[in-house]
Parts: sequence; structure tokens; C-alpha cells
Amino acid sequence: MNNEIRARQVRVVDANGDQLGIMSSREAINMAGDRGLDLVEVAPNAKPPVCRIMDYGKHRYEQSKRDKAARKKQRVINVKEVRMSPKIEEHDLQVKYRAAKRFLKSGDKVKVSVRFRGREIVHSDLARDKLNTLAKELQDVGTVERPPRLEGRQMIAVLAPKSEVNQKAETKN
Repeated sequence: MNNEIRARQVRVVDANGDQLGIMSSREAINMAGDRGLDLVEVAPNAKPPVCRIMDYGKHRYEQSKRDKAARKKQRVINVKEVRMSPKIEEHDLQVKYRAAKRFLKSGDKVKVSVRFRGREIVHSDLARDKLNTLAKELQDVGTVERPPRLEGRQMIAVLAPKSEVNQKAETKN
């Protein structure tokens, strides 16, 4: 910006976006000063570097407003975990199903894990079936992001919420 620009020759663009041509940086700084504005280097790697005549304070303010609006629109996706055992009873499984459904509807990912204790790991096929049935029951609000997989002494599956666009498309069909 202004006197910090080290290039001898710069391509100058005014505040409206019109090309003013290639000139010395001193000349460009003087031209910006006459208008009561700043000379800001926008493309330092170009040959010659491109500088714009603008109100730098106003530019920074508008940039911060744009950044703030972008942060406001961002949605942080949390990963919620639902734990169960391979010997879970039907009613308890329904409780876990309702919890997972609530998490998915609120826009969070759900990590469903089945913990194996002792010799239960021999029956990993039962746990895989339970995870698959849970995923099948939740397919109206979520999709399987990662299918059931054995990791150490637990089997883990990850479900992601369906986007609103996908849900609207399915309701039309």
C-alpha cells in the first residue's frame, strides 16, 4: 500500500475498474493522493504489478463485513456418538434409533459404535446386522457415510444427515 510498494513500474486501475495504464509507482502514489485515496497493490506477482486506487479503510471495512457474513452462514457439523453393545435388546435399540434420528435431524453426523467385551467379538456379524438395520431405519433422514467396520474391539459406522435438497427431491418422487 502506498509507499510500501517496491516496484518501479506498476499497472494502475482506478476505483471504477478503468485501466489508467503503466506508470512509475511515484506517479501512481501522487495520483492517488490527489484524489484523496490510497494506492493498493492487488496483484504483486503480475508483470508489472497491478495496483488499484481505492479507499483502503473502506475496503478493509467491507471485507470484514463480507467475512462476518460468511462466518454467519457457515454451519459447524458436530459428530454425536451413539454407543451400544452387540446384545442390545429391541426396546433399547429403539431408544438409540430415536436419539440418532434426533441428531441427524438437527444436522449433526452420528457415529454409531458397538463395543465388544470379552468373547463378544466372536459375534461381530450380529453387531454388523444391528448397525445395518439401524442405518436402514434411518435412511429417510441420513445416509451411510462410512459402512460398519471393525476397529479394535469396537465396530463403527458413521451416518451423515441428508441435505435438505436431497430430502425435497425424494418427497417429490
